[in-house]
Amino acid sequence: MAESGPTQSPAAPPTRSPLFRAEQFVWLTARVLEQRLFAYHFLHGAPDAVETALDAYRDEDGGYGHALEPDLRGPVSQPLHTAHALRVLDAIGRCAGQRVERVCRYLTSASTPDGALPAVRPGQRGYPTAPFVPVVDDPPSELLATGPVVGLLHRNEVWHAWLFRATDFCWRAVESLEKSHPYEVEAAVAFLDSAPDRPRAEAAADRLGRLVREQRLAALDPDDLGAYPVAPGYAPGEHHFPHDFAKSPASLARAWFTDGEMARSLDHLAAEQREDGGWPVRWRQWAAAPTLEARPMVTIEALRTLRAYGRFVG
Repeated sequence: MAESGPTQSPAAPPTRSPLFRAEQFVWLTARVLEQRLFAYHFLHGAPDAVETALDAYRDEDGGYGHALEPDLRGPVSQPLHTAHALRVLDAIGRCAGQRVERVCRYLTSASTPDGALPAVRPGQRGYPTAPFVPVVDDPPSELLATGPVVGLLHRNEVWHAWLFRATDFCWRAVESLEKSHPYEVEAAVAFLDSAPDRPRAEAAADRLGRLVREQRLAALDPDDLGAYPVAPGYAPGEHHFPHDFAKSPASLARAWFTDGEMARSLDHLAAEQREDGGWPVRWRQWAAAPTLEARPMVTIEALRTLRAYGRFVG
């Protein structure tokens, strides 16, 4: 019997290209969900297969758990897991219907008194959790957790009672940002890119872009990273670059950076691919399994960003 190997087809990327090397990395290291996502994005895979893989992480309460977000282990539903699930559903065009209605019911039950989301609810206590993720009894609402969820639901024209107060919270949080950090800014952009009030979103994004440049939150020169501070609590060298904020040319954050700054950022992103074909995890690492599971996710995100800017065909 002939040895089996990677499936070759007219759609398969050419040998030794960055995409081919990434494919080998995904088949070697990824969970089934990321394998299916890679196949969907780059090998004409079916969305049904992605959704089936995602269902393994869904809980009875309509939320998601089971380490879908690798830094939170254990079975309990959490807003960060559920946000991750919505990103997957959005990527495959399935962010609608009864599945999202169930998610919105979970979001309602998980909300704080002001109608928004905490990052982590206290049910996480007792399960392995990244040490930089606080688990408290009365967690506050956070833009970090709420902004991406609200943005995705608006982007997919989902309307649910939960959205009204959560949207108001996001506007207040974004428009009052003064001293911030890169992940919070990314969450703000995820909200603003799909907020229904486009003039208000553009004005808020313009102010936020000035804040990013004034506080040097984006490393504009990858060859001189020492000139850019790393946010408190971040891992050493955990810089963020223009492409982290403007993941596609359509993002409002794209206007924050010159063509030259964006080109340098994308060059740096492309050069970060490792010998094994994957991209590195830049945030703080605390255990082997979460890092192993996160790298294929980071790799797929890097490839999607590069493709959005026309850096390769695939």
